[in-house]
Amino acid sequence: MTGDRDGAEATFDIVIVGAGFGGLYMLHLARKLGLKARVLEAGDGVGGTWYWNRYPGARCDVESMEYSYQFCPELEQEWEWTERYAPQPEILRYANHVADRFDLRGDIQFESRVRAAAYDDETGTWTIETEDGGVLTSRYLVMATGCLSSANTPAIEGLADFKGPVYHTGTWPHEDVDFTGLRVGVIGTGSSAIQSIPIIAEQAAELFVFQRTPNYAVPAQNHPLDPDYQREVKAHYGELRARASQTRNGVDTHPNDVSALAVSDEERQTEYEARWQNGGLPFMAAFNDLLVRQDANDTARAFLCGKIHEIVDDPAVAELLSPTNVVGCKRLCVDTNYYATYNRDNVTLVDVSQTPIEAITPDGLIVDGRAYPLDVIVLATGFDAMTGALLKVAIQGRDGATLKEKWAAGPRTYLGLMSAGFPNLFMITGPGSPSVLTNMLPSIEQHAEWIAACLGYLAEHGHERIEPTLAAENDWVDHVNDLADHTLYPTCNSWYLGANVPGKPRVFMPHIGYPTYVRRCEEVVAKGYEGFALG
Repeated sequence: MTGDRDGAEATFDIVIVGAGFGGLYMLHLARKLGLKARVLEAGDGVGGTWYWNRYPGARCDVESMEYSYQFCPELEQEWEWTERYAPQPEILRYANHVADRFDLRGDIQFESRVRAAAYDDETGTWTIETEDGGVLTSRYLVMATGCLSSANTPAIEGLADFKGPVYHTGTWPHEDVDFTGLRVGVIGTGSSAIQSIPIIAEQAAELFVFQRTPNYAVPAQNHPLDPDYQREVKAHYGELRARASQTRNGVDTHPNDVSALAVSDEERQTEYEARWQNGGLPFMAAFNDLLVRQDANDTARAFLCGKIHEIVDDPAVAELLSPTNVVGCKRLCVDTNYYATYNRDNVTLVDVSQTPIEAITPDGLIVDGRAYPLDVIVLATGFDAMTGALLKVAIQGRDGATLKEKWAAGPRTYLGLMSAGFPNLFMITGPGSPSVLTNMLPSIEQHAEWIAACLGYLAEHGHERIEPTLAAENDWVDHVNDLADHTLYPTCNSWYLGANVPGKPRVFMPHIGYPTYVRRCEEVVAKGYEGFALG
């Protein structure tokens, strides 16, 4: 067996894949347990999603005072956020601050992309191989690879022949990209497009946006954080966190526990308008039945499409930008001047829903027989969400079974934390957990803390391995699907179901309901790790 790249001993108690917020916190907890730990990170720095996604306008859609760690009160108090919704550079600075504050870098091996991981049932250890030939062994393996970290590049004929630069929003260059005077084509109108298009439009000579499916967006109403407001939040941080922990998505959305159909038209409009003016994801908490009743959701759709028509001057363009699907069945986008950007003379919206992009040529792009000359192409085509990064690693469990084969018809986990047949393999915010339907930081912390407590329990009780029973896993998958079927989430082709990736199984992947999920995890532990086999 070879050592790691630095020639150091390559045997560890725990190997963690990914140095985003999940990997950093897991490393911190592993150290507190006294475990010898190593983090393997593909990039040359920490930050995960916020390391890779550097496209113009990249910004979190959860308010910065909430999109932050809560495990350390001192960290909460000392870090100063500058904006209501933190931009990518600031979140990356925060991740680096955390890595330095807790002295984590010494156990992180950068520029080390994991190629494969195989479990040896005889020794009870995992062997992990990196793409540069490194080999490590460990008893525990934690995949902190993120839900939105595997960029989805469309298979469009001629893409490789385009003579200008092609950028994917999920793997953006680290240096600034200047679009001044250029003809730019943006493919996609999801979250990253909605954030970047207004900024690109200010620079480009011409901007063509190629839209297959329009998305709903509500204004961020972003602004610099008032120091007095930030001090007030910090003085009552515990209360804020407690309120957020009891909402469906772990965000302090101030939910209105009233049906959209139980109020007058005027009251409903007033509530929607107040949510619009406040901005952000709390819009979906305007009423308690927006994601379970179609007729209630229709009222939100009418309001949002009305706003689009108010903002966009050209009625035909406004209509193209108005979605027809359920509000919230895809993650609601949060924008700054997105719809107004289509009033600019240098911006053209191209509908590719009925006549898809035919081909990319060396000089541009062809739709419905028309050539669009371009200097730059931006792929805002999203991610192979939730499973993509996990399945990029050739993971082999008990008896040579592979995770890719097991998940061929869709991911199967217990609690989104482990998968039967893969002992001592943990996932942070894996499929089958609330993950992408929530504020990711509390979800990450809850998972990392559950894993750490589990490892402590195993050591205390003399166990060397843990994995879910097949029966518990099957029941959990049925439970996750049943929850989804009682909502409007599965009604549209979203990346929650993998619908944006050709050939990917259509399975609703996240668990709905953050507080009930946390309680279930606690019950499992209270019952001696119910549904798990310990050995």
